[in-house]
Amino acid sequence: MTSYKLSDFDYYLPTERIAQYPSEKRTDSKLMVLNRSDKKINIDKFFNVINYLDKSDLLVLNETKVIPARLIGRKPTGGKVEIFLLEQIDNSLWKCLVKPGRRLKAGNKVIFGDRILTGEIIKHNKQGERIVKFSFEKDFFAILDKIGEVPLPPYIKREPIQSDRIRYQTIFAKKKGSVAAPTAGLHFDKNLIRKFEEKEIEIATINLKVGLDTFRPVSTSRIENHKMHKEFCEVSPTTAKKINIAKKEGKKIVAVGTTTVRTLESFFENGELHSGRKWTDIFIYPKYKFKIVDKLITNFHLPRSTLLMLVSAFAGYDFIKIAYKKAIEENFRFYSYGDAMLIL
Repeated sequence: MTSYKLSDFDYYLPTERIAQYPSEKRTDSKLMVLNRSDKKINIDKFFNVINYLDKSDLLVLNETKVIPARLIGRKPTGGKVEIFLLEQIDNSLWKCLVKPGRRLKAGNKVIFGDRILTGEIIKHNKQGERIVKFSFEKDFFAILDKIGEVPLPPYIKREPIQSDRIRYQTIFAKKKGSVAAPTAGLHFDKNLIRKFEEKEIEIATINLKVGLDTFRPVSTSRIENHKMHKEFCEVSPTTAKKINIAKKEGKKIVAVGTTTVRTLESFFENGELHSGRKWTDIFIYPKYKFKIVDKLITNFHLPRSTLLMLVSAFAGYDFIKIAYKKAIEENFRFYSYGDAMLIL
């Protein structure tokens, strides 16, 4: 069996191919269709994605909602502080990234807005993380909506703008908690969802709270030695029932995004999909045998990332290499605000 090195998942991408802004309309993104059976590649527009799916398919969406996780505050002495929320521990405690981290010690306080929110550094964790205790009145997330900024990925080299609050969020987002968008879902609009319903393609939802660690490059030279960080996910009894019935009837499960894939595959046990809530650290890379997902809608991912490894496992390593090379030649836009891929 082939053993993959980290360098096997590297590729050169011209800087101008990294999308800094979304397409004018969500469904105007380009679409690359990969057919695994005959190794053919078609190029289309995302608004035609439904033409490549069957009436019997079941579409699964991640309904997580991105929070305005970037907070700009100041120390009582006036120095600027940036806090990036990573994971909620309880009502007032969060795991965070802090800048300037070295200058903020346990016990130091940070003021946000017109003192409607304050934070105190409680302790330092590994990898530069901090535990921050926030003090506030009423609803924390309502305060975030007022003073927080959209947590755009670092490869988007600009400050957030007002429209990012809408475009860096899927139209079906419901459950707050993610600090990054499940980007494959950004290509859908209400009209396209209506077309799925008109074609009688059934839709189900899951929830995985996307964390920054999903996008961090792998650092181990042998990818099987990489350890994923845990992310919270859940599958409802309704969704589990829908998918189990569909699989028994021979229907195909279409996952929208790698987060949906990881959630569905994490809840497979004893021949069926189970419902529940848990933390998953599933790592999917070539050699993995998929149990639930039959088709995948995804974006073009970072070099050396676990997301690129997942799609390589699904489509085949060599086929993905060919597809990414063609995407660069055909001027596809990459990453969060980029174009889409459908793997059949």
